Amino acid sequence: NYADMPKWFTNWEKTGLLKYEDKNGDGKIQYYNDKSKDEAFLAAQEAKGLKGSELTIDNDIMVLANPEIAQLPNWVIALVAAGALAAALSTAAGLLLVISSSVSHDLIKKMVNPNISEKGELWAARGAATVAVVIAGYFGINPPGFVAAVVALAFGLAAASFFPAIILGIFHKKMNKEGAIAGMIVGLLLMLFYMLKFKFGLFDGGKDAVAGLKESWWFGISPEGFGTIAMIVNFIVAFVVNSFTKEPPHDVQEIVEHIRIPSGAGEAVNH
Repeated sequence: NYADMPKWFTNWEKTGLLKYEDKNGDGKIQYYNDKSKDEAFLAAQEAKGLKGSELTIDNDIMVLANPEIAQLPNWVIALVAAGALAAALSTAAGLLLVISSSVSHDLIKKMVNPNISEKGELWAARGAATVAVVIAGYFGINPPGFVAAVVALAFGLAAASFFPAIILGIFHKKMNKEGAIAGMIVGLLLMLFYMLKFKFGLFDGGKDAVAGLKESWWFGISPEGFGTIAMIVNFIVAFVVNSFTKEPPHDVQEIVEHIRIPSGAGEAVNH
């Protein structure tokens, strides 16, 4: 019975992240999977005046709602909320700093316009941070999935692009820039294509058109887990291109050796 639900239920209803709609007016909460393949069950529910579950739960509330559901003290709930907010802000601040410095210093200063002034470089960093905030804000308002899914997509993109280049740059001194860049481009484009096709439905009529179509996934892998496949493709392309192109200069290989084995370090003893 809806009238018998605990206080936390009503509290989260106010946020809009927990919704109850009494479709048949019986005052009871009917909750089930709308995507159930049991046609007889769905037909029975429709006969009762139900064309879908009466309860909608946003997955994003579960971490914050659990302490209240468990009837923990308010200060515990406050600690959970403060910890979540602190983690989000610290991560966002670090990523914004990396994005702004990468665009202003590594891209514009070193490649596009080496003669740019420090003031111009600062304005470029601010502009890059602003654009990043706008894009992040849009996806915050219109998320492609719940928090864990979005994090998995982000790590998938990182695995498909940066991870192989970092590993090869440290542990394979003969990996050249052509191979690393080719692998990053192919891996990133493959991951983006898979996300846009099976997560956003860009090529198939929108998100609703691809929702639940797991049978169409390549190798049965979800968009959140496809970063591993894109990473493997990245490695393969990097090695193939590297084998057909010039190896890096000797001084670059010496730098890699120096990174792996710092100068001044003696031989291991007493093993």
